[in-house]
Order: sequence, then structure tokens, then C-alpha cells
Amino acid sequence: MTLRVSGSRLVDPEGAAVRLRGVGLGGWLNMENFITGYPSTESEMRRAVGEALGEDRAELFFDRLLTSFFGPGDAALLASLGVNCVRIPVNYHHLESDDRPMEVVERGFRHLDRVVDLLGEHGIYSVIDLHALPGAQNQHWHSDNPTHIASFWRHRHFQDRVVHLWEAIADRYRDHRWVAGYNPVNEPADPTGTVVGPFYDRLVKAVRAVDPGHVLFLDGNTYSTDFSVFREVYENTVFVCHDYALAGFAHGGPYPGRTRGEWVDREQLERTFERRTAFQRQTGTPLWVGEFGPVYTGDPAVDEQRYQILRDQLDIYDAHEAGWSLWTYKDVGLQGLVHAAGPYMERFGPFIAKKTRLGADRWGSTMEESADILAPLHALLETEFPGWDPYPWGARYQTDDLIRHILIAQAMLPEYASLFRGLSDEELVALADSFALPACVRREPLLELLAANLAAR
Repeated sequence: MTLRVSGSRLVDPEGAAVRLRGVGLGGWLNMENFITGYPSTESEMRRAVGEALGEDRAELFFDRLLTSFFGPGDAALLASLGVNCVRIPVNYHHLESDDRPMEVVERGFRHLDRVVDLLGEHGIYSVIDLHALPGAQNQHWHSDNPTHIASFWRHRHFQDRVVHLWEAIADRYRDHRWVAGYNPVNEPADPTGTVVGPFYDRLVKAVRAVDPGHVLFLDGNTYSTDFSVFREVYENTVFVCHDYALAGFAHGGPYPGRTRGEWVDREQLERTFERRTAFQRQTGTPLWVGEFGPVYTGDPAVDEQRYQILRDQLDIYDAHEAGWSLWTYKDVGLQGLVHAAGPYMERFGPFIAKKTRLGADRWGSTMEESADILAPLHALLETEFPGWDPYPWGARYQTDDLIRHILIAQAMLPEYASLFRGLSDEELVALADSFALPACVRREPLLELLAANLAAR
């Protein structure tokens, strides 16, 4: 047996309360542009690198990267901090191929099995999170979506594939005690709000038929902020909110202070958290924040404000006895507890700087890059289409997504891929090993902050 829901808490097989607190393993089995420094989406990036290196040598690099990115030392580091949970994002491409739908790729589980077992050896639970679904369940890069259309909600075939895939995942881990549960759909964004609820009904029934024991961690609609789509409170289920602070984004202002016209301080953070978790408190179900965390800038004064945002959020979660999963563990320097160094950053650092200058990924963007170019387009749309308010966040965000985070990002792919050309196998391995923990730089203030919080409670 593993964990189960008992009222507003998770409990272990002996009935003792367990509050899951840890990190997300972003950028690993679901790669993201701001985490490892590439442009556009994972599938587009892998395709471009494959053309530059050839299929076999690309596989050498990517498999070595997955091996190096998380190993025994990483699990030991997290255990030393007091972490008891890691949320593991997975791209469906590892487990199913688009040209052979409904056929599970057995080999695709090897790294997931390895890390779940590594964490278990240290007494750390895993939450398996399907972060990218066939057809894309939301409008952005982190669902491996090369467009701005979440086609998953438009095509029953994509939904059938995900139900089938989760039946296979649940069957594989049904008896694993260190799997805390399953997070079947990361940040769904069904624009109509009419498909996601019935899909959850269907998915829950299918997973429960295979594995009645593990906890389900279900995200709300509109990037895990809207829980009105749930028509019932399923048994043994945690309804997951995501709780990014406005002032903690790359475009965030001072803290306390104003960001995009809104005053943000500790009281505002708590009001926002209470609003985002109203459904959970009304239904008496556990509180768990599946993602949160500020972006760091490299400016000591600004970053100290970001650490204060994090301290305040953790204090709020402690006061409400909420569990949490900080985003994210490892990257190239924007948000991680540790970040890559060495050959990878030496080779790709200037490219990452160019990507930052152009604002070619959403998470690292201040929303001011290329302002002189985009301002006339924003003004045109405001003048000609004053009522245009596209889902999920309006005209300004939609325009930036289409121009910078899709068009410019895709235009950068050949340049990124070209940096792999001419490298030997040994040099490719060295690039991948730049993400191994011994090669990484530790963000010590963040590590100390987390360790102190986890030790205090």
C-alpha cells in the first residue's frame, strides 16, 4: 500500500498524516525551452538536432542527457534538504509514438523506472505527471505544442490515446509503494470548459479499474486555476492548484510593489492562494500546490525580493497545512535549485543570451523585448479589434505568443541545431554531462531557504 486521502489530508498505510513537499523535475522527461536553453518546443527541437547529428548520434546525446540530468547524487541532495516528494513531468512521446498510436513503448519507461526507484531508496515519493498529451492539452510550449491551438479537446482520438496510456502507466505502478499517485493532465486549458469535465469522469473510471489504490492528482482547467469543471468529488483524489506569484515572473515588479498595475504583497499572495484553493477547502479535500516559484534574475537585490516571495508563499502554505512542489529542480539558471555549467553553457551561452534578448520563450520573457517592433502591432490590434479577448489571457499575451514564442522561436531552431554540427561523440557526451550534479552550480540561498523551511516543520 501507499498513500491515500483521508478527509483533508494524505495519510500513509499506518494512518499517519503525510504532507508532500518537494520539487518538480522539469526539463527531464518533458524538456522545456527555458530549462535547457533551446528555442520552440521539444519535438521541434529534437527534430532539428536529429537532422544536424543524424538519428543515432542524436539518440546518444539525448539519452546521455536523461541519464546525467538526474542520478543518485540528485536524489541524495533532495533527501538531505528534507524533500519527501518529486513531481515527475513526462512527455507522452516517451511512451507512445504518433505513427503507432495505442502501442505503448516499453523501452520508454526505463528512465522513469530508474528515477522512481532512486527516489524511493531515499524515502521520497514520486507523483507521475503527464505534462504533454497527444494533440496538446493547452496552448503553450510546455505541452510540446508547436501552435496556439489545444487540439486535444477537439479530437476524441487524442483523448482515447491518453486513456489507454494511463491504463498502461497505472498497471505498471499499481504496486509501487513510493509512487504517491498520478497527475494525469498537467494544466489543461479547454477553451470551452465543456470537454474537460466529462473527460476527467472517463479517465478516473478507467484508471480506477486498473489501479484502485493510488491517489489521483487532478489539475483544474485553465492552467490549474478553475475547478468549476468538476462535477463530483472523486474518492482518493487531490485537486491540484498552481500558484505562481505575479511579482515572481520575469516581468514582475518590486516586492512588495506593483506588477502590471496590481499591488503584490504577502496579503495579496494569501488572498490569491485562498481564491485558488476555494474548491478544495469547500470540499474538504487536501491542499496541494503542484507548481509555484519565482524566476531569478542574477541581480542580487531583485533576487532577494524573489526569495522573500518564496518565503512568504511557504509560510502561507504552512499556515494552511498545504503540500507543495516547487518549480523547478534543475535548469540553465533561471529558476532551478541547481543549474548547468561547463561545456554546454560555454557552447550555448551566447545563443541563450540571444534568445533572452529576443524574448523567445515565455518563461524568461520580461514582455518588453522587441517592444519597438511589437508596439505598433499591439496598437493596431487594440484599434481595429478593441473587443478581441482570446483565451486564455487576452490580446497582448496572444500576440506575444504568436510572434515571439512561436514565430521567432521556430526561426531560431536552425541556429540552435547548427551548434551541434561537427562535434565528436565525446563532445556530445560532455555537453550532456554538463547537467550532471557534480558539474552544476548550486543556488545556495535557495537551497538554504528550502532546507530551513523543511526542517522547521
